[in-house]
Amino acid sequence: MAIAKAERLMNLALCLLGTGRPLSKRELRDSIEAYREVGSEDAFNRMFERDKDDLRELGLVIETVESIDGDTGYLARRDHNQLPPLTLDAEEAAALGLAARVWQQARLAGAASGALQKLRAAGMPLAQEELEAYSAIEPRVPAGEAAFEPLMIACRDRRPVTFDYRRSNAARPVSRQVEPWALECWRGHWYLAGWDRDRQAERVFRLSRITGRVKSRAGAFTAEVPDHVALRESVARWAGETPTGQARIRLRTGAGYPLRARATAVTEAPSGAGWDDLEIPYGHGLGAWLAEFGPDVIVLEPAELRADVIDRLRAVAKG
Repeated sequence: MAIAKAERLMNLALCLLGTGRPLSKRELRDSIEAYREVGSEDAFNRMFERDKDDLRELGLVIETVESIDGDTGYLARRDHNQLPPLTLDAEEAAALGLAARVWQQARLAGAASGALQKLRAAGMPLAQEELEAYSAIEPRVPAGEAAFEPLMIACRDRRPVTFDYRRSNAARPVSRQVEPWALECWRGHWYLAGWDRDRQAERVFRLSRITGRVKSRAGAFTAEVPDHVALRESVARWAGETPTGQARIRLRTGAGYPLRARATAVTEAPSGAGWDDLEIPYGHGLGAWLAEFGPDVIVLEPAELRADVIDRLRAVAKG
């Protein structure tokens, strides 16, 4: 059955790619033996629609064209179904391969795997031996919340949603009507930014506090979606982590990339090779974050931040 379907899809793709004009369903049925063998017209229509959707899922761009007589035809233009020349080197291709391994969810994993297969078929230099140099890198973005996938789809399709949400200081969840804008992972937790219709204001929601199902609603957005959603900055501000000063830390060379990305200044440590001195924005919550880097970080100043990190590390050592 799998071989028969693959052959049928191949024949349909060849017909759509090989024609110079749109072909009607009747013409396609007459041209493809597997369609001629289908008994009823309804069964053929259902099979054709499934096959068309499968080809589009595989990446084939199929146009639907309506003639002046009202007849519907289909074709796949070759110039719309060709990738431009790829110029990725081995390191760039390996970076794409690592990015595709980030997602754990079945739907996202399938999409990432399919994209890599298409790039390999187009000549992307990504063989297994080229990945071995990066085998120690295993990127992960966990998204175990049940609300993640429906909200991701709602953000993509610009569809309003409703869900029950329990604030950290509330005893019971409350129903919220939201126009979702963007999802972002921050400090190991996923957050949704969007327009709260009931409060008529922008709001940020932590996905782990959504209870029950996320329900999609029909209709268009009522508020304009901003060009840039500063979700991470909003979460940091509401968590009281807005920087109020600068901290100086000593970081082991080759470690702590997130800290380096946030640094406002980086210099080689006077103590010698193997360490760098960084200046980073300092605010509430920085001590807990620095403690995660363990022996790779030494806090130089301010003194209260150094004491906070030392206390946290001692508590971990005591178990």
